[in-house]
Amino acid sequence: QMHACIHTHTHTHTIAYALYIHMDLAAQSLLNKLIRSNLVNTTNQVEVLQRDPNSPLYSVKSFEELRLKPQLLQGVYAMGFNRPSKIQENALPMMLAEPPQNLIAQSQSGTGKTAAFVLAMLSHVDPNNKFPQALCVSPTYELALQTGKVIEQMGKHYSEVKLVYAIRGNKLQRGTQLQEQVVIGTPGTMLDWCLKFKFIDPKKIKVFVLDEADVMIATQGHQDQSIRIQRMLPKQCQMLLFSATFEETVWNFAQRIVPDPNIIKLKREEETLDTIKQYYVLCDSKEEKFAALCNIYGAITIAQAMIFCHTRKTAGWLAGELSREGHQVALLSGEMQVEQRAAVIDRFRDGKEKVLVTTNVCARGIDVEQVSVVINFDLPVDRDGNPDNETYLHRIGRTGRFGKRGLAINMVDSRFSMNVLNKIQDHFNKKIEKLDTDDLDEIEKIAG
Repeated sequence: QMHACIHTHTHTHTIAYALYIHMDLAAQSLLNKLIRSNLVNTTNQVEVLQRDPNSPLYSVKSFEELRLKPQLLQGVYAMGFNRPSKIQENALPMMLAEPPQNLIAQSQSGTGKTAAFVLAMLSHVDPNNKFPQALCVSPTYELALQTGKVIEQMGKHYSEVKLVYAIRGNKLQRGTQLQEQVVIGTPGTMLDWCLKFKFIDPKKIKVFVLDEADVMIATQGHQDQSIRIQRMLPKQCQMLLFSATFEETVWNFAQRIVPDPNIIKLKREEETLDTIKQYYVLCDSKEEKFAALCNIYGAITIAQAMIFCHTRKTAGWLAGELSREGHQVALLSGEMQVEQRAAVIDRFRDGKEKVLVTTNVCARGIDVEQVSVVINFDLPVDRDGNPDNETYLHRIGRTGRFGKRGLAINMVDSRFSMNVLNKIQDHFNKKIEKLDTDDLDEIEKIAG
């Protein structure tokens, strides 16, 4: 349906849709950066494909082994990194090798990748040379700012190295010769600074980092601008590219930008539904679903619960009704600014509210360890009304994480939603049992 509408409508619809996807991806990525107070504890395996299979593969277990400049080692420890994360163990020796090696790395938010490439940038620049030597390209100003913060933190004791932002609002005098060694910015402005205004001499760049490649190529023009920047750089310039996902489009782009790469993949943990008890509750209407929810409310708030709705309107209505009943609930909604969303998630994570009501859009990528109950107030369906199995897994995968037991309750209010539920059961080959909402002991046992 979406494709049909794109072909029949004007070009502006295509751009609007692409922008929507981009905004969503960029917002999600920023949200993750804002709410990550520490690294994600993954048991994921790291897969390394070396450019030169004959060179001995080594990884590090401590930052000392990397023989960093003392000022940078101080910066690393001050940021709370005691030992390298999984991705850092493998990526840093490659990035800091002499001569430096190119890298394409896949890793999710919260795995320590930003700190890794920032360390590489700061290690390779010569503070005595007062001109740009390291470029980092980010998809949006906000994401560039987050990386800039990491550079400032890590370079706190290395004050000779300076940073400048190549972003649209940063207007420099024509003829300016940049003194800063590190430039971070968005592709369009970075390209202008290299090509049009000649603020940057691309031939003097030693390190080029392209962050959030998947978000980048969801935006019209960014891909092309990044390739044009890359073509101006010297042959020996180190290329580092990072992406949370590796769909084919991202992969093709990565290989065009990064010649002769080492490749690191952080395998995703297989999400399984084995530790999660799944139930459904039969109702006749939205109001009856609300009544059923109130009935089990006490039992589910022993720990913390997330309630998913299909639309913003339903989410707003439900949060309002629950508040009227005197319940403390948090609402996560699409029209909120990313910073507002982050604040809501932080409150929820700190247990200030026990229940978070949200729509799909907001919930991707949120990890709150103590969620033990997920309620699908509306079952997840795609634009055409077909069961959205991936979203179902994603939603209920919020619980039962880290090997703990979890509980998923699905609200069914029509023949249509029963049909959706049956298809979800078939897809996962897991029986979803009917729940008697009077049987609160069972619910409490699992929720607790």
